[in-house]
Amino acid sequence: MYIPTVQTHRLVLRAPSAKDFPDYRDFYADPEASRFYGGPLTAAQAGRKLAYDLGHWPLRRFGMWSVVEKASGAMVGGCGIVWPEGWPRHELTWWIVPSARRNGYAEEASRAAILWAHETLGWSEVETHMDDENEAARRLAEKLSGSVVARQAFPDGIERNVYAIRPLD
Repeated sequence: MYIPTVQTHRLVLRAPSAKDFPDYRDFYADPEASRFYGGPLTAAQAGRKLAYDLGHWPLRRFGMWSVVEKASGAMVGGCGIVWPEGWPRHELTWWIVPSARRNGYAEEASRAAILWAHETLGWSEVETHMDDENEAARRLAEKLSGSVVARQAFPDGIERNVYAIRPLD
């Protein structure tokens, strides 16, 4: 199974691996940090989330990358495009560990993922959606020049705005 590596000025987006488990465990155990990502989760549930992120690639040809800061080599989060079985749409998603927030990593990684989807998958746009209370995610979608294209109910019972984002020229 091949998972591409994508690099930006400050980041490496690489395949998730077992060595990422402590970062997944700690992020998903933090109730505030993981609030909009299904958390808090137990260590075992976080391990299954890591396995899901890795397993998504061979099933869909796209998925989540582990986001690593080039300067330190530290994993600072995850970013990619997922399409859970039974969900009506794909989703650009990201998470950043609390200690690495406010550095623009989510935006930088998201732009790289959008460009990768355009160049590799031939997609003219990607979509993202979030809970209405997730102001940070909404602001990022808007910063990425996302525009609301739908309001839709999802299988988890939450209705969300769906943003379409095109790669920047």
